[in-house]
Amino acid sequence: MRRLPWTTVVALAVLAALGPPPAHAVPEAGAGPGGQAAFAVREAGAGPGRQAAFARAARTYGVPENVLLAVSYLQSRWDAHGGRPSVSGGYGPMHLTDARATAPRADQHGARHGDHGGAAGGDPRGDEARPLHVTASRPAVRGGQAPPQDTLLRAARLTGISPDRLRRDPAANVMGGAALLADHHRSTGGRPDAGPAHWYDAVARYPGSRDARAAAVFADEVYAILRTGAARVTDDGEPMTLRADPALAPARRAGRDGGTPRRLALLPEARGRTGPDCPREVSCEWIPAAYRRLGRGRYGNHDRYEGRREIDYIVVHDGETGYDAMTRLAADPAYLSWHFTLRSSDGHIAQHLRGQDVGWHAGNWYVNSRSIGLEHEGYLAHGGAWYTEAMYRASARLVRHLARRYGVPLDRAHILGHDNVPGATPATVRGMHEDPGPYWDWEHYFDLLGRPLDRTARAPRPALAALSALSARRAAPSVTILPRYAAHRPPFTGCGGGSRACPPAGASSVWLHTAPAAGAPLVRDVGKHPTGDSSRSVYDHAARASTGQRYALAERRGDWTAIWYLGQKAWFHDPAGARTSVRARGPVVTPRPGLASVRLYGRPYPEASAYPRGVAPQRPVPLQYRLPAGQRYSLGLTRRGSHLRAVTFDPAKHRLIRGARRYHQIQFGHRVMFVRAEDVVRVQGR
Repeated sequence: MRRLPWTTVVALAVLAALGPPPAHAVPEAGAGPGGQAAFAVREAGAGPGRQAAFARAARTYGVPENVLLAVSYLQSRWDAHGGRPSVSGGYGPMHLTDARATAPRADQHGARHGDHGGAAGGDPRGDEARPLHVTASRPAVRGGQAPPQDTLLRAARLTGISPDRLRRDPAANVMGGAALLADHHRSTGGRPDAGPAHWYDAVARYPGSRDARAAAVFADEVYAILRTGAARVTDDGEPMTLRADPALAPARRAGRDGGTPRRLALLPEARGRTGPDCPREVSCEWIPAAYRRLGRGRYGNHDRYEGRREIDYIVVHDGETGYDAMTRLAADPAYLSWHFTLRSSDGHIAQHLRGQDVGWHAGNWYVNSRSIGLEHEGYLAHGGAWYTEAMYRASARLVRHLARRYGVPLDRAHILGHDNVPGATPATVRGMHEDPGPYWDWEHYFDLLGRPLDRTARAPRPALAALSALSARRAAPSVTILPRYAAHRPPFTGCGGGSRACPPAGASSVWLHTAPAAGAPLVRDVGKHPTGDSSRSVYDHAARASTGQRYALAERRGDWTAIWYLGQKAWFHDPAGARTSVRARGPVVTPRPGLASVRLYGRPYPEASAYPRGVAPQRPVPLQYRLPAGQRYSLGLTRRGSHLRAVTFDPAKHRLIRGARRYHQIQFGHRVMFVRAEDVVRVQGR
């Protein structure tokens, strides 16, 4: 007779002590592979709920319930994701990985997005002063994504639950994750009756990290969650809670002393071009982007910068592919570049560029020259399913560190999504990218950044429903978009390609209509859709406002709020019982008296007189938008016109042209844009 695995023996002993198995876990006929007891777990919704499923699985396999909950929270935030795999082939609340799973394939929009640059088919630098010299689309990457560990199959062997059920049934998935944790605990010498403090080594092994530092950082984050607790509503609408244990500290610290691979040593940027510039609380390695001559005056894949670069922005991207593929692409001199790549499963980070160097990532050269770019493993149309908590936390730690180092304010005027970056010229507006998309949880991200968006602010008063032009100028009221992510599930299409409806999921965007009615048409964006209408595609942000963005209030009528957006009044559903916005403070701008409208720009241009002899001035090219008199738009920051002229491999020959003309960055649509300060009047919001 074959010896039963330790985890199965524990499970049988616990079940025997508890009496007949609960309704959710009744023995199937026969035994599972290898003689293990097999359990049939009901479909989601058939039992008392997901919180109870964690309690049952913890009892069954002798895992501390809070440890099981914390591991799951860091992997999936307790969501089931409709049975869809993560970018690394993981399933369910416990992210059980299937080596046979294929990462989600992007449709034609996603493929375009995955090019990482700006306008499709255009210069990824977003600088017409230099012709295209690098590959505009993603080249083939040898080897593709590294296959994940097959933890799903291992969980099936440990529990006797079929792999298919582990993929699609959340309660079964939790049971499988508990069995894995118990097996890791046993294999690291843990006692079956050990308390939560003694599960550190098992937790560190859970995500299958490929190095000791990444595993230890994952475990550290799990214990941080155990100390602070967590609560949220899952993707199937169930409130979940992990109670805080502020005094809990792990008894073992795997891989912290002597176990960190040499390549993960954290070296400050000041020590040269080698070594990552990351906070010490994260796992980070240096995988340099290629800086190389390509012949005939060409080079790639970024620009070196001598001296201290002025940085205004940190740009959040998703990569439309996996971590391994992105890190190889960044090392290709014929491709593009960004500063950091973040892995989903454990939050591990690769740095490719010094913060001082200019990456080719945003599709707008002005933004590139003043930003740091972060690529996150994942897919826009699948992002809500698998932007993991581990990745959110690592990203937030990194952004806080970079913001302190470079003086970047932590607000939505400076922490941009790629979808908030404007086209530099009218020709590039239509092809600008849409990531990280509506499923990126901006509210949670800013909570982790330590700059929570103000949900305590009062909502717009009904008395503002009929603002006169005079009172509008005096009050200058504005609102911040702030739906409750988990409960806010607007309809989207295009997740499976074409017009197919996306699965319901929490989102950070609100739809904008031409009138205060759900059946009213969506507002139009003449830049993104010159001849057509806006759509509800997950890839189309033409008629969407996003969490954290501040807009000038135009009107309030019943359950609807109107903002000024792309030169028109745009309405979104904002009912008293489920607000999707809050009242905000801050300056707004409006055209100065006497002007019928004001031009918008994709970047702040220096005046011609600022250019040195021998350097041809850039002619200011306005975008296809206008800001009409009587409308108001929120002001984010003010800068003088500047242009980094970088057209040679030698950074000593680069020139930074600084002008005297001032520009205001405003929230004009879904993207930020620029207006000349001399063309508008600034009004201080209350």
